[in-house]
Amino acid sequence: MINRPDPRYKQNRMQQLRGFYYTARTGSVSAAAKKMYLTQPTVSLQIQALERELGVQLFERHGPRIELTPNGKLLLDLATPLVTGVDELHQEFEARRDSVEWGRVIIAAGGSTIQYVLPHYVKAFVQAHPQVELKLDNVTGQEGLAKLRAGEVDFAVGPLLDIPRDLQFFPIVSYDPVLITPVDHLLAKKKYLSLQDICRFPLILPPRHLSTWRMVELVFSEQQLDYEVALEVGGWEVIKKYVELKMGISIVMSICITGNESLAVRPVAQFFPKRTYGIVLRKGKILNCAALNFIRIMDPGLEMENV
Repeated sequence: MINRPDPRYKQNRMQQLRGFYYTARTGSVSAAAKKMYLTQPTVSLQIQALERELGVQLFERHGPRIELTPNGKLLLDLATPLVTGVDELHQEFEARRDSVEWGRVIIAAGGSTIQYVLPHYVKAFVQAHPQVELKLDNVTGQEGLAKLRAGEVDFAVGPLLDIPRDLQFFPIVSYDPVLITPVDHLLAKKKYLSLQDICRFPLILPPRHLSTWRMVELVFSEQQLDYEVALEVGGWEVIKKYVELKMGISIVMSICITGNESLAVRPVAQFFPKRTYGIVLRKGKILNCAALNFIRIMDPGLEMENV
């Protein structure tokens, strides 16, 4: 006897995945049920059926709290583009149907990206599409990726050192690292620089969770060199100001140097990697026409599925 697949299987599986996805995202079966307009027992049964069919446990339950197991995290990665793709279908269809001269674009980016990288592109976009609402969401890198995965922004712009498998990174522009010191600093006058020279002096760096700190830490640790951070502050303009005040030296990207600073600037690309800024997209995300137009302004020749 041939076992024929139940025609309701795919429909049930998608509903099970939706129950699992919203429970994982909200951290609560009751919150997921409310979002799906179902009862809590129904969502619980969907998750139990999914666990039974896959033969794994997806959540660990700690009293009223639930947490994803490693298998649950794996399934969430796979289920996210499927569930969000279906649930956002109507919204994405309307966005595609609407005129390209109307709509809304939300971009996640860090403060330095908004200040130094995006202004040229923003000006060109606003001039070309004055009716489109544009929002720049100033967030840290991890916050931006979280909002991208949750569908709260269209795309992100910034550096991405490690590319998660659920995201795509399209490089746009790169900048060289430079060492900045007070104009009368010893390193400003030294003919040849070495990493040993740089690590002798206290550094001023952005917060630890940002990419600059990671870059500096990686380079010095690879060379087994100790270094001291005298001051941890956010934003290149602030860093430049404190270097001018002789509170330390720093490594920044060349894009933030205007030539009007009272600083000595030395290239250090032989020690530290370039920083590449680009467009970060969630795989499977269907962009609206307004977002596509912004991306085309950033790089008219960019080859990607939606452009």
